[in-house]
Amino acid sequence: MKRLAYLPFSVAAGAIGSFAGRRAFRAVWERISGQAGPPSPSTPELPLARVALAAALEAATLAAGAAVARQLAARVFHRLFGAWPVGSRASDPRA
Repeated sequence: MKRLAYLPFSVAAGAIGSFAGRRAFRAVWERISGQAGPPSPSTPELPLARVALAAALEAATLAAGAAVARQLAARVFHRLFGAWPVGSRASDPRA
């Protein structure tokens, strides 16, 4: 039952986290490279290291944004309903 009640929180958190991660990546990439957007992997004149760095940075920022948003959603769920949404009580962040 908790999983079903938590589903809207999780979906909303995932969407918000992805949006925030994507914006963070674009801001970081613009600061690092001076270009507005990341390089396309199909661009032949770019060095492989630059394309790999952009892909790794994008994956890291998207994953971090989604993880932070889902953790915050779980904490909000816990405050509203008094139960941690998934896992055991030992996974309570205040423990």
